[in-house]
Amino acid sequence: MEFDNGVLQFGPFFAVTLGIIVLFVGRRVNNAVGFLKEFSIPEPVTGGLIFSLLITLLYLLADVEIHFDLAARDVLLVYFFTTIGINASLKDLLSGGKPLLLLLTITIAYMFLQNLTGITVASLFDQPAAVGMLGGTVSLIGGHGTAIAWAPGIGEDYGVSNAMEIGIACATFGLILASLMGGPIAKYLIMKHQLVPTKVEPLDVGMADEQSGKPGIDYLDLLDAILAIHVSVIVGLLINAGLEDIGLKLPLFVTCLFAGILITNLIPKSYPRISGVAWPSRKPAIALIAEVSLGTFLAMSLMSMQLWTLVDLAGPIITILGAQLLIAICVTLFVVFPLLGRNYDAAVVCAGFGGISLGSTPTAMANMSAVTQRYGASHLAFVIVPLVCAFFIDLVNALLIPFFLSHF
Repeated sequence: MEFDNGVLQFGPFFAVTLGIIVLFVGRRVNNAVGFLKEFSIPEPVTGGLIFSLLITLLYLLADVEIHFDLAARDVLLVYFFTTIGINASLKDLLSGGKPLLLLLTITIAYMFLQNLTGITVASLFDQPAAVGMLGGTVSLIGGHGTAIAWAPGIGEDYGVSNAMEIGIACATFGLILASLMGGPIAKYLIMKHQLVPTKVEPLDVGMADEQSGKPGIDYLDLLDAILAIHVSVIVGLLINAGLEDIGLKLPLFVTCLFAGILITNLIPKSYPRISGVAWPSRKPAIALIAEVSLGTFLAMSLMSMQLWTLVDLAGPIITILGAQLLIAICVTLFVVFPLLGRNYDAAVVCAGFGGISLGSTPTAMANMSAVTQRYGASHLAFVIVPLVCAFFIDLVNALLIPFFLSHF
Protein backbone atom coordinates (compact mmCIF):
# COMPACT_ATOMS: atom_id res chain seq x y z
CA MET A 1 0.00 0.00 0.00
CA GLU A 2 1.47 3.35 -1.11
CA PHE A 3 0.31 6.97 -0.96
CA ASP A 4 1.75 9.45 -3.42
CA ASN A 5 0.43 12.77 -4.78
CA GLY A 6 -3.09 12.18 -3.55
CA VAL A 7 -3.29 8.60 -4.88
CA LEU A 8 -3.63 5.67 -2.48
CA GLN A 9 -2.46 2.53 -4.29
CA PHE A 10 -3.49 -0.92 -3.02
CA GLY A 11 -1.52 -3.96 -4.16
CA PRO A 12 -3.02 -7.35 -5.11
CA PHE A 13 -3.02 -8.68 -1.52
CA PHE A 14 -4.95 -5.73 -0.13
CA ALA A 15 -7.26 -5.65 -3.16
CA VAL A 16 -8.31 -9.28 -2.61
CA THR A 17 -8.68 -8.71 1.13
CA LEU A 18 -10.95 -5.73 0.57
CA GLY A 19 -12.87 -7.72 -2.06
CA ILE A 20 -13.65 -10.35 0.57
CA ILE A 21 -14.79 -7.66 3.00
CA VAL A 22 -17.00 -6.23 0.25
CA LEU A 23 -18.62 -9.65 -0.16
CA PHE A 24 -19.44 -9.90 3.53
CA VAL A 25 -20.84 -6.36 3.57
CA GLY A 26 -23.01 -7.19 0.58
CA ARG A 27 -24.30 -10.31 2.31
CA ARG A 28 -25.12 -8.45 5.52
CA VAL A 29 -26.92 -5.68 3.64
CA ASN A 30 -28.87 -8.15 1.47
CA ASN A 31 -29.99 -10.02 4.59
CA ALA A 32 -31.04 -6.76 6.26
CA VAL A 33 -32.80 -5.23 3.25
CA GLY A 34 -35.47 -7.71 2.23
CA PHE A 35 -36.12 -6.65 -1.35
CA LEU A 36 -32.44 -7.07 -2.33
CA LYS A 37 -32.55 -10.76 -1.47
CA GLU A 38 -36.11 -11.12 -2.72
CA PHE A 39 -35.10 -9.94 -6.19
CA SER A 40 -31.86 -11.97 -6.25
CA ILE A 41 -29.50 -8.98 -6.38
CA PRO A 42 -26.01 -10.55 -6.21
CA GLU A 43 -24.25 -9.91 -2.89
CA PRO A 44 -20.99 -8.70 -4.50
CA VAL A 45 -23.01 -6.15 -6.49
CA THR A 46 -24.57 -4.72 -3.33
CA GLY A 47 -21.26 -4.54 -1.46
CA GLY A 48 -19.30 -3.34 -4.50
CA LEU A 49 -21.66 -0.44 -5.19
CA ILE A 50 -21.58 0.63 -1.53
CA PHE A 51 -17.77 0.68 -1.49
CA SER A 52 -17.49 2.45 -4.86
CA LEU A 53 -19.80 5.18 -3.51
CA LEU A 54 -17.71 5.47 -0.32
CA ILE A 55 -14.52 5.73 -2.39
CA THR A 56 -16.17 8.42 -4.52
CA LEU A 57 -17.11 10.38 -1.38
CA LEU A 58 -13.51 10.13 -0.16
CA TYR A 59 -12.34 11.58 -3.48
CA LEU A 60 -14.88 14.42 -3.41
CA LEU A 61 -14.32 15.35 0.24
CA ALA A 62 -10.60 14.71 0.70
CA ASP A 63 -9.31 14.74 -2.91
CA VAL A 64 -7.82 11.26 -2.45
CA GLU A 65 -7.98 8.72 -5.28
CA ILE A 66 -7.89 5.00 -4.53
CA HIS A 67 -6.42 2.68 -7.13
CA PHE A 68 -6.31 -1.13 -6.95
CA ASP A 69 -3.93 -3.61 -8.54
CA LEU A 70 -6.46 -6.05 -10.01
CA ALA A 71 -4.08 -8.74 -11.28
CA ALA A 72 -5.44 -11.25 -8.75
CA ARG A 73 -8.98 -10.47 -9.91
CA ASP A 74 -8.14 -11.65 -13.42
CA VAL A 75 -6.83 -14.95 -12.03
CA LEU A 76 -10.17 -15.43 -10.24
CA LEU A 77 -11.96 -14.97 -13.56
CA VAL A 78 -9.90 -17.77 -15.10
CA TYR A 79 -10.65 -19.99 -12.10
CA PHE A 80 -14.36 -19.37 -12.39
CA PHE A 81 -14.75 -20.15 -16.08
CA THR A 82 -12.56 -23.22 -15.76
CA THR A 83 -15.01 -24.59 -13.16
CA ILE A 84 -17.88 -23.98 -15.61
CA GLY A 85 -16.03 -26.03 -18.22
CA ILE A 86 -15.33 -28.83 -15.75
CA ASN A 87 -19.05 -28.99 -14.92
CA ALA A 88 -20.18 -29.15 -18.56
CA SER A 89 -21.18 -32.67 -19.65
CA LEU A 90 -21.50 -33.83 -23.26
CA LYS A 91 -25.12 -34.73 -22.57
CA ASP A 92 -25.85 -31.14 -21.57
CA LEU A 93 -23.96 -29.79 -24.55
CA LEU A 94 -26.03 -31.95 -26.91
CA SER A 95 -29.30 -31.10 -25.19
CA GLY A 96 -28.28 -27.46 -25.33
CA GLY A 97 -27.76 -27.55 -29.09
CA LYS A 98 -31.07 -25.99 -30.12
CA PRO A 99 -31.30 -23.53 -27.18
CA LEU A 100 -27.66 -22.59 -27.79
CA LEU A 101 -28.33 -21.77 -31.45
CA LEU A 102 -31.50 -19.88 -30.54
CA LEU A 103 -29.76 -17.81 -27.87
CA LEU A 104 -26.83 -17.12 -30.19
CA THR A 105 -29.15 -15.99 -33.00
CA ILE A 106 -31.13 -13.75 -30.63
CA THR A 107 -27.94 -12.27 -29.21
CA ILE A 108 -26.48 -11.46 -32.63
CA ALA A 109 -29.73 -9.80 -33.73
CA TYR A 110 -29.81 -7.90 -30.45
CA MET A 111 -26.25 -6.68 -31.03
CA PHE A 112 -27.36 -5.09 -34.32
CA LEU A 113 -30.29 -3.50 -32.48
CA GLN A 114 -28.05 -2.25 -29.66
CA ASN A 115 -25.74 -0.47 -32.08
CA LEU A 116 -28.61 1.07 -34.04
CA THR A 117 -30.11 2.31 -30.76
CA GLY A 118 -26.85 3.89 -29.65
CA ILE A 119 -26.32 5.59 -33.03
CA THR A 120 -29.91 6.88 -33.12
CA VAL A 121 -29.82 8.36 -29.62
CA ALA A 122 -26.38 9.88 -30.22
CA SER A 123 -27.74 11.65 -33.31
CA LEU A 124 -30.40 13.31 -31.13
CA PHE A 125 -27.54 15.02 -29.27
CA ASP A 126 -25.83 15.91 -32.59
CA GLN A 127 -23.10 13.40 -31.80
CA PRO A 128 -21.39 11.28 -34.49
CA ALA A 129 -22.25 7.63 -35.02
CA ALA A 130 -18.96 6.67 -33.36
CA VAL A 131 -20.27 8.03 -30.05
CA GLY A 132 -23.38 5.88 -30.48
CA MET A 133 -21.16 2.86 -31.06
CA LEU A 134 -19.39 3.61 -27.79
CA GLY A 135 -22.85 3.40 -26.21
CA GLY A 136 -23.55 0.18 -28.10
CA THR A 137 -21.76 -3.15 -28.33
CA VAL A 138 -18.33 -1.55 -27.87
CA SER A 139 -19.00 -0.94 -24.18
CA LEU A 140 -22.23 -2.74 -23.25
CA ILE A 141 -22.11 -6.28 -24.60
CA GLY A 142 -18.37 -5.79 -25.10
CA GLY A 143 -17.69 -4.57 -21.55
CA HIS A 144 -14.74 -2.62 -20.20
CA GLY A 145 -12.14 -4.70 -22.05
CA THR A 146 -13.64 -4.11 -25.49
CA ALA A 147 -14.25 -0.41 -24.71
CA ILE A 148 -10.63 0.09 -23.67
CA ALA A 149 -9.39 -1.80 -26.74
CA TRP A 150 -11.46 0.14 -29.29
CA ALA A 151 -11.69 3.63 -27.77
CA PRO A 152 -8.23 4.91 -28.81
CA GLY A 153 -8.81 3.98 -32.44
CA ILE A 154 -12.31 5.47 -32.46
CA GLY A 155 -11.00 8.65 -30.87
CA GLU A 156 -8.23 9.02 -33.42
CA ASP A 157 -10.08 7.94 -36.57
CA TYR A 158 -13.44 9.62 -35.90
CA GLY A 159 -12.43 12.71 -33.94
CA VAL A 160 -14.01 11.72 -30.63
CA SER A 161 -11.50 13.22 -28.19
CA ASN A 162 -13.14 11.75 -25.07
CA ALA A 163 -13.82 8.32 -26.58
CA MET A 164 -12.12 6.48 -23.72
CA GLU A 165 -14.15 8.32 -21.07
CA ILE A 166 -17.43 7.70 -22.92
CA GLY A 167 -16.66 4.01 -23.41
CA ILE A 168 -15.66 3.42 -19.79
CA ALA A 169 -18.65 5.42 -18.52
CA CYS A 170 -21.13 3.41 -20.61
CA ALA A 171 -19.48 0.13 -19.62
CA THR A 172 -19.59 1.10 -15.94
CA PHE A 173 -23.22 2.22 -15.83
CA GLY A 174 -24.17 -0.72 -18.04
CA LEU A 175 -22.52 -3.09 -15.58
CA ILE A 176 -24.57 -1.62 -12.74
CA LEU A 177 -27.85 -1.87 -14.66
CA ALA A 178 -27.08 -5.42 -15.79
CA SER A 179 -26.34 -6.45 -12.21
CA LEU A 180 -29.67 -5.07 -11.03
CA MET A 181 -32.01 -6.22 -13.81
CA GLY A 182 -31.33 -9.96 -14.16
CA GLY A 183 -32.67 -11.13 -10.80
CA PRO A 184 -35.95 -9.15 -10.89
CA ILE A 185 -36.69 -10.32 -14.44
CA ALA A 186 -36.16 -13.97 -13.46
CA LYS A 187 -38.28 -13.58 -10.32
CA TYR A 188 -41.10 -12.00 -12.34
CA LEU A 189 -41.09 -14.83 -14.87
CA ILE A 190 -40.79 -17.59 -12.25
CA MET A 191 -43.62 -16.19 -10.14
CA LYS A 192 -45.91 -15.33 -13.05
CA HIS A 193 -45.61 -18.72 -14.71
CA GLN A 194 -45.13 -20.78 -11.50
CA LEU A 195 -41.88 -22.27 -12.80
CA VAL A 196 -39.78 -24.86 -10.99
CA PRO A 197 -36.72 -26.90 -12.00
CA THR A 198 -37.53 -30.17 -13.76
CA LYS A 199 -35.53 -32.05 -11.13
CA VAL A 200 -33.51 -31.31 -8.02
CA GLU A 201 -29.78 -31.29 -8.82
CA PRO A 202 -26.60 -29.84 -7.33
CA LEU A 203 -25.92 -26.22 -8.21
CA ASP A 204 -23.25 -25.27 -10.74
CA VAL A 205 -22.13 -22.32 -8.60
CA GLY A 206 -22.32 -22.37 -4.81
CA MET A 207 -24.66 -24.40 -2.62
CA ALA A 208 -28.32 -23.97 -1.83
CA ASP A 209 -29.17 -22.52 1.59
CA GLU A 210 -30.48 -25.83 2.88
CA GLN A 211 -27.22 -27.56 1.88
CA SER A 212 -24.74 -24.95 3.05
CA GLY A 213 -24.68 -26.16 6.63
CA LYS A 214 -24.15 -29.83 5.80
CA PRO A 215 -20.69 -31.40 5.97
CA GLY A 216 -19.27 -33.06 2.89
CA ILE A 217 -16.19 -31.11 1.71
CA ASP A 218 -12.87 -31.93 3.33
CA TYR A 219 -9.44 -30.55 2.51
CA LEU A 220 -8.72 -33.39 0.06
CA ASP A 221 -11.91 -32.63 -1.87
CA LEU A 222 -10.84 -29.00 -2.09
CA LEU A 223 -7.29 -29.84 -3.15
CA ASP A 224 -8.57 -32.30 -5.77
CA ALA A 225 -10.83 -29.60 -7.21
CA ILE A 226 -7.95 -27.10 -7.29
CA LEU A 227 -5.74 -29.71 -9.01
CA ALA A 228 -8.42 -30.31 -11.66
CA ILE A 229 -8.72 -26.57 -12.24
CA HIS A 230 -4.96 -26.17 -12.58
CA VAL A 231 -4.70 -29.08 -15.03
CA SER A 232 -7.46 -27.51 -17.11
CA VAL A 233 -5.77 -24.10 -16.98
CA ILE A 234 -2.48 -25.62 -18.19
CA VAL A 235 -4.30 -27.19 -21.14
CA GLY A 236 -6.11 -23.86 -21.69
CA LEU A 237 -2.78 -22.03 -21.79
CA LEU A 238 -1.50 -24.49 -24.44
CA ILE A 239 -4.66 -24.06 -26.51
CA ASN A 240 -4.39 -20.28 -26.20
CA ALA A 241 -0.77 -20.29 -27.33
CA GLY A 242 -1.64 -22.54 -30.28
CA LEU A 243 -4.46 -20.26 -31.38
CA GLU A 244 -2.21 -17.20 -31.13
CA ASP A 245 0.29 -18.94 -33.44
CA ILE A 246 -2.39 -19.15 -36.15
CA GLY A 247 -3.50 -15.56 -35.61
CA LEU A 248 -6.60 -16.09 -33.45
CA LYS A 249 -6.43 -14.23 -30.14
CA LEU A 250 -8.97 -15.16 -27.47
CA PRO A 251 -9.15 -14.26 -23.77
CA LEU A 252 -7.44 -16.86 -21.59
CA PHE A 253 -10.62 -17.62 -19.64
CA VAL A 254 -12.32 -18.73 -22.89
CA THR A 255 -9.69 -21.32 -23.75
CA CYS A 256 -9.62 -22.54 -20.13
CA LEU A 257 -13.40 -22.94 -20.29
CA PHE A 258 -13.02 -25.15 -23.36
CA ALA A 259 -10.13 -27.06 -21.81
CA GLY A 260 -12.38 -27.96 -18.89
CA ILE A 261 -15.11 -29.11 -21.28
CA LEU A 262 -12.66 -31.22 -23.30
CA ILE A 263 -11.10 -32.95 -20.30
CA THR A 264 -14.45 -33.60 -18.62
CA ASN A 265 -15.94 -35.21 -21.71
CA LEU A 266 -12.99 -36.90 -23.43
CA ILE A 267 -11.19 -38.60 -20.53
CA PRO A 268 -13.05 -41.66 -19.13
CA LYS A 269 -14.20 -41.40 -15.53
CA SER A 270 -12.30 -44.59 -14.75
CA TYR A 271 -9.01 -43.04 -15.86
CA PRO A 272 -6.55 -43.29 -12.93
CA ARG A 273 -5.77 -40.02 -11.15
CA ILE A 274 -3.14 -39.25 -8.54
CA SER A 275 -5.90 -38.22 -6.09
CA GLY A 276 -7.46 -41.68 -6.33
CA VAL A 277 -10.96 -40.29 -7.00
CA ALA A 278 -12.98 -39.51 -10.11
CA TRP A 279 -12.70 -36.20 -11.97
CA PRO A 280 -14.61 -33.70 -9.77
CA SER A 281 -17.25 -32.59 -12.28
CA ARG A 282 -20.29 -31.17 -10.43
CA LYS A 283 -18.81 -31.92 -7.06
CA PRO A 284 -19.55 -29.54 -4.13
CA ALA A 285 -15.90 -28.46 -3.98
CA ILE A 286 -15.99 -27.24 -7.59
CA ALA A 287 -19.25 -25.37 -6.96
CA LEU A 288 -17.75 -23.75 -3.86
CA ILE A 289 -14.61 -22.59 -5.70
CA ALA A 290 -16.80 -21.25 -8.51
CA GLU A 291 -18.83 -19.18 -6.06
CA VAL A 292 -15.77 -17.83 -4.25
CA SER A 293 -14.04 -16.91 -7.52
CA LEU A 294 -17.04 -15.26 -9.14
CA GLY A 295 -18.15 -13.38 -6.03
CA THR A 296 -14.70 -11.99 -5.26
CA PHE A 297 -14.08 -11.09 -8.92
CA LEU A 298 -17.32 -9.14 -9.18
CA ALA A 299 -16.84 -7.46 -5.80
CA MET A 300 -13.36 -6.28 -6.82
CA SER A 301 -14.63 -5.06 -10.20
CA LEU A 302 -17.43 -2.97 -8.72
CA MET A 303 -15.57 -1.58 -5.70
CA SER A 304 -12.81 -0.26 -8.02
CA MET A 305 -15.14 1.84 -10.19
CA GLN A 306 -14.19 5.54 -10.24
CA LEU A 307 -17.68 7.00 -10.41
CA TRP A 308 -16.51 10.62 -10.23
CA THR A 309 -15.03 10.36 -13.74
CA LEU A 310 -18.51 9.86 -15.21
CA VAL A 311 -20.32 13.01 -14.02
CA ASP A 312 -19.55 15.27 -16.99
CA LEU A 313 -20.91 12.69 -19.43
CA ALA A 314 -24.12 12.03 -17.55
CA GLY A 315 -26.66 13.58 -19.97
CA PRO A 316 -26.04 11.71 -23.23
CA ILE A 317 -24.96 8.55 -21.43
CA ILE A 318 -28.08 8.36 -19.26
CA THR A 319 -30.29 8.85 -22.34
CA ILE A 320 -28.46 6.17 -24.32
CA LEU A 321 -28.46 3.73 -21.43
CA GLY A 322 -32.12 4.42 -20.67
CA ALA A 323 -33.05 3.47 -24.23
CA GLN A 324 -30.73 0.44 -24.14
CA LEU A 325 -32.21 -0.73 -20.82
CA LEU A 326 -35.78 -0.53 -22.15
CA ILE A 327 -34.88 -2.50 -25.27
CA ALA A 328 -32.92 -5.09 -23.27
CA ILE A 329 -35.89 -5.71 -20.96
CA CYS A 330 -38.30 -6.03 -23.91
CA VAL A 331 -36.03 -8.44 -25.79
CA THR A 332 -35.52 -10.54 -22.65
CA LEU A 333 -39.21 -10.80 -21.79
CA PHE A 334 -40.78 -11.00 -25.23
CA VAL A 335 -38.10 -12.74 -27.31
CA VAL A 336 -35.64 -14.73 -25.20
CA PHE A 337 -38.14 -16.26 -22.75
CA PRO A 338 -40.77 -17.38 -25.31
CA LEU A 339 -38.28 -18.72 -27.86
CA LEU A 340 -36.36 -20.72 -25.26
CA GLY A 341 -39.48 -22.54 -24.12
CA ARG A 342 -41.15 -20.48 -21.34
CA ASN A 343 -39.80 -22.91 -18.72
CA TYR A 344 -37.57 -22.62 -15.65
CA ASP A 345 -34.35 -22.96 -17.67
CA ALA A 346 -35.53 -20.14 -19.95
CA ALA A 347 -36.17 -17.90 -16.93
CA VAL A 348 -32.63 -18.51 -15.62
CA VAL A 349 -31.22 -17.83 -19.10
CA CYS A 350 -33.16 -14.54 -19.04
CA ALA A 351 -31.32 -13.57 -15.85
CA GLY A 352 -28.07 -14.29 -17.68
CA PHE A 353 -29.17 -12.42 -20.81
CA GLY A 354 -29.95 -9.44 -18.60
CA GLY A 355 -26.31 -9.58 -17.56
CA ILE A 356 -24.73 -9.88 -21.00
CA SER A 357 -27.07 -7.43 -22.72
CA LEU A 358 -25.76 -4.44 -20.77
CA GLY A 359 -22.91 -5.79 -18.68
CA SER A 360 -20.41 -8.59 -18.93
CA THR A 361 -20.02 -12.34 -18.81
CA PRO A 362 -19.28 -12.44 -15.05
CA THR A 363 -22.36 -10.29 -14.42
CA ALA A 364 -24.49 -12.76 -16.35
CA MET A 365 -23.11 -15.65 -14.34
CA ALA A 366 -23.59 -13.80 -11.05
CA ASN A 367 -27.21 -13.07 -11.94
CA MET A 368 -27.88 -16.73 -12.73
CA SER A 369 -26.03 -17.89 -9.63
CA ALA A 370 -28.18 -15.66 -7.39
CA VAL A 371 -31.37 -16.95 -9.03
CA THR A 372 -30.46 -20.65 -8.93
CA GLN A 373 -29.37 -20.48 -5.29
CA ARG A 374 -32.86 -19.21 -4.48
CA TYR A 375 -34.99 -21.35 -6.82
CA GLY A 376 -32.92 -24.36 -7.93
CA ALA A 377 -30.28 -25.56 -10.40
CA SER A 378 -30.31 -25.03 -14.17
CA HIS A 379 -27.43 -26.87 -15.82
CA LEU A 380 -28.65 -25.89 -19.29
CA ALA A 381 -28.38 -22.18 -18.52
CA PHE A 382 -24.86 -22.59 -17.15
CA VAL A 383 -23.83 -24.38 -20.36
CA ILE A 384 -25.32 -22.20 -23.10
CA VAL A 385 -24.92 -18.72 -21.58
CA PRO A 386 -21.13 -18.97 -21.03
CA LEU A 387 -20.63 -20.40 -24.53
CA VAL A 388 -22.60 -17.59 -26.11
CA CYS A 389 -21.24 -14.69 -24.08
CA ALA A 390 -17.69 -15.89 -23.39
CA PHE A 391 -16.84 -17.07 -26.90
CA PHE A 392 -19.22 -16.21 -29.73
CA ILE A 393 -19.94 -12.63 -28.68
CA ASP A 394 -16.28 -11.61 -28.85
CA LEU A 395 -15.95 -13.05 -32.34
CA VAL A 396 -19.15 -11.43 -33.63
CA ASN A 397 -18.34 -8.09 -32.01
CA ALA A 398 -14.90 -8.04 -33.63
CA LEU A 399 -16.65 -8.09 -37.03
CA LEU A 400 -19.67 -5.99 -36.12
CA ILE A 401 -17.86 -2.94 -34.69
CA PRO A 402 -15.80 -2.13 -37.83
CA PHE A 403 -18.87 -2.81 -40.00
CA PHE A 404 -20.98 -0.20 -38.20
CA LEU A 405 -18.12 2.29 -37.93
CA SER A 406 -17.53 2.16 -41.68
CA HIS A 407 -21.21 2.21 -42.78
CA PHE A 408 -22.79 4.81 -40.47
